[in-house]
Amino acid sequence: MGKPTGFIEYVRELPLDRTPQERIKDWNEFHYLLDDKTLRNQAARCMDCGVPFCHTGKLMSGGASGCPVNNLIPEWNDLVYRGLWREALDRLHKTNNFPEFTGRVCPAPCEGSCVLSINAPSVTIKNIENSIIERGWAEGWVVAEPPVVRTGKKVAVVGSGPAGLAAAAQLNRAGHSVTILERADRPGGLLMYGIPNMKLAKEEVVMRRIRLMEEEGIKFVCNFNVGENYSIASLTEEFEAIVICTGATKPRDLSVEGSQLHGIHYAMDYLTDTTESLLSSINNQSKINFNVSKKIQAKGLDVIVIGGGDTGTDCVGSAMRQDCRTLTQFEIMPKPPLERAEENPWPEWPRVYKMDYGQEEAAAKFGADPRAYLTTVKKFIGDHKGQVKELVTVDVRWEKNAQGQVVPIEQAGTERTQPAQLVLLAMGFSGPEAGLLKKLGLALDSHQNVQAEYGEYATSAVGVFAAGDCRRGQSLVVWAINEGRGAARECDRFLMGTTDLP
Repeated sequence: MGKPTGFIEYVRELPLDRTPQERIKDWNEFHYLLDDKTLRNQAARCMDCGVPFCHTGKLMSGGASGCPVNNLIPEWNDLVYRGLWREALDRLHKTNNFPEFTGRVCPAPCEGSCVLSINAPSVTIKNIENSIIERGWAEGWVVAEPPVVRTGKKVAVVGSGPAGLAAAAQLNRAGHSVTILERADRPGGLLMYGIPNMKLAKEEVVMRRIRLMEEEGIKFVCNFNVGENYSIASLTEEFEAIVICTGATKPRDLSVEGSQLHGIHYAMDYLTDTTESLLSSINNQSKINFNVSKKIQAKGLDVIVIGGGDTGTDCVGSAMRQDCRTLTQFEIMPKPPLERAEENPWPEWPRVYKMDYGQEEAAAKFGADPRAYLTTVKKFIGDHKGQVKELVTVDVRWEKNAQGQVVPIEQAGTERTQPAQLVLLAMGFSGPEAGLLKKLGLALDSHQNVQAEYGEYATSAVGVFAAGDCRRGQSLVVWAINEGRGAARECDRFLMGTTDLP
């Protein structure tokens, strides 16, 4: 490494964010970029550790350890330290098609397995990654690279989320003619409608990359619901191979009394509606009213978010920007410790307490972290119009049952009632929607995901591959990119008999 003692000389620094009080007034991204000198110092903290666990990309104890796309992190850290930004960008693009996405929304399992993090704050890997790609865009280094030769093979990618985009990019690079079929009105899948604008800007970031992919020859067709307004027969006749990347979009429900009342919505419906409303205002070139929504509105309401994770946080941040009256977030799990527990050793993903952007914003406005742990909802209560007006919660503790399973047990006498006119269910997803998969005749596994071995991605139907959340279940954007790249490699092998794709 260029600075062997950098990890001793420099402390971890991240760029400032706009204050919570300021940023909840709009839907713009709120992270600043560091100056070159500070970035080079941060890259110098990469410590030439010998065995760089940061890019191993393994699953440990159910979570990611290291980078799932195997980013060459020590290499591009060294290049940044030496001021070789373009070379750093080349290294970054070798393993990651979309570092501007992961540099914004990835939880950075690479940092959790950084060797420096054993006894010090980790290298700022995620921020350096985002700085490299943004430097590349600003300098004009990120340009369309269409293939020199076309193979004459046509491939359909169903779904334009991170897995679909990665598969399409790689297959196009191999020279195949790729068409992405998306049922929504805009491309991007989860990147467009599942992640709010302040976390991942749609026009400036998502569409910037999609326009580049179009220049490279990839065709995007939206409002195209395969099996509904486009037949399965047409799909299989027109294309020589198909890659299914439809995601895991079936939300988990909360089956308690009153769950059918008006005002109770799945988190993804709320996030999608919010982004659709924002983009419609911008595209109509009208005065943007950030609190206008077609269906779901938090303004002036007591909002309850049920469930944690990134989706729950995004609901919190969105409700804050819609000027909710109060906000509470319930989590059934216990509050994580401030430091790693003994049963959560390095290099596992650190399960520790932190305040994400949404909770920071709620705390700034209402005075405290909005999360209530070890709490579940017992029932919803509605008014005479069938609108939710309040809910009843109960505390739980986790104990082993007769079968040895650790389950939540309600604690008698802890029931509480509180007002709620908008409830957002952010409890994750149970798998892909079954309609298209059944019509294609694809075998499913025990979790109702598409049955296809990791590393091979071939489904039970010849010439049909699957990648991302529809195959592995709900997961990270970076795992989706990993799988999209892998499925493209195996699809190319199927079409050509051999492949040069990584």
